[in-house]
Amino acid sequence: MKVLWNNFKIAFSMFSKIHMPMADWNKENMKYMLCFFPFVGTVIGLLTLGAEYLAIKLGYGTSFTAMVLVLLPVLVTGGIHVDGLLDTSDAMSSWQERERRLEILKDSHTGAFAIINACIYFLAWFGAASEIAFNTKAIAILAMGYMVSRSLSGIGVVCFPKATEKGTVHEFSSKAENKTVRNVLIVYLILLCAAMILIQPLYGAAAFAGALLVFFWYYRMAMKYFGGTTGDLSGCFLCVCEVGIALILALVSRIPMIG
Repeated sequence: MKVLWNNFKIAFSMFSKIHMPMADWNKENMKYMLCFFPFVGTVIGLLTLGAEYLAIKLGYGTSFTAMVLVLLPVLVTGGIHVDGLLDTSDAMSSWQERERRLEILKDSHTGAFAIINACIYFLAWFGAASEIAFNTKAIAILAMGYMVSRSLSGIGVVCFPKATEKGTVHEFSSKAENKTVRNVLIVYLILLCAAMILIQPLYGAAAFAGALLVFFWYYRMAMKYFGGTTGDLSGCFLCVCEVGIALILALVSRIPMIG
């Protein structure tokens, strides 16, 4: 039990700004760490539901509510995944050879394409959130989407080839019980898919299918342009997956006779 608790603490220490008690970052305390990664998404999802409830209760407008929904994931995670999105944007926009792209991923400087794509990303998020704010079924599915994206991201970490033999993804994979982690995350996905469809069949099926399509894009992109995945690419996937889920929900929520 103590080992699982330490794995939990390390997952939250790594992937969120939530304060956790100290734990040694050794192999024993990290082998199931990715099993708890989706629970960071659970926190974001619960906060999203809470924000939606308060907005309805206190009468806040659509734009203000959408802003809160967009900012919550960034505030909880400290923007760690958005950093991956920006680094990947610069690397992909460079049109350089694979080795040079990997160097750009590690470069701490922010290029013009990263800024442009950040603007596109947050505008897309705000537009989608504005459409689904106060749609309680869509918000509930979005809340679960934060767990879906992290479950898929964790599967990518333990299953995809690694672009380099250094970095966080290689370290996490080398210390993880990969088969166990993969199986646990797949179980999460099955349960989440069922719950999302139960809430609203069209919303849930469309959102989950969209997440899987983004996951497929992530694998193809990582393999073609980088020779495998990295921490930045994993973060990029997570961001694209979540905004993709929000955009799909915004689109399907306008289909007549669906509620």
